[in-house]
Amino acid sequence: MSGDHARPTSGLFRSAPQTPPHATRHGRREGFGRRLRRRLLAYRDIEFLSTHIPGEPGQAPGPGQECLLLVHVRKVVGQIHYRLCTACGEGVITGVDIDEHFLTSGLSTRALSHLRSRHPGTTWRSTLALRTTRDLLRRMRIPTASADTGCAHAPAVPDAMQPTR
Repeated sequence: MSGDHARPTSGLFRSAPQTPPHATRHGRREGFGRRLRRRLLAYRDIEFLSTHIPGEPGQAPGPGQECLLLVHVRKVVGQIHYRLCTACGEGVITGVDIDEHFLTSGLSTRALSHLRSRHPGTTWRSTLALRTTRDLLRRMRIPTASADTGCAHAPAVPDAMQPTR
């Protein structure tokens, strides 16, 4: 059997209009489906790597500048810059930089939660004043402080590695 008997030969038997050729069935969806897929990707495939940024040779020992890297398939998609003083039990978040593709995926909230769990017993505050980071830090209940107030163990040093946005 050739199977031609099962196909209608005229347009009278078609129940739905044909889709235009550019609207594929399995193409990229807009809206909710794309956000859900991005959120699943952010929670499943992102790895957290911690790095220590070495200070200047003449700098007194104190809170070191560190960076939490957010890596997706050998590509850095975000960075959280912070200073940590184990003597005081204080941490200061000095920069949050997330790739535009992951801004609405909840990755920044997950990264700050990971930072809190990595350093238990640490009191966190932030020096960031941008609108997007300010909203994130308010949701995470991290208070803001001025950039010039630092740890008692080391003078306040401006963060040269802080992202520009």
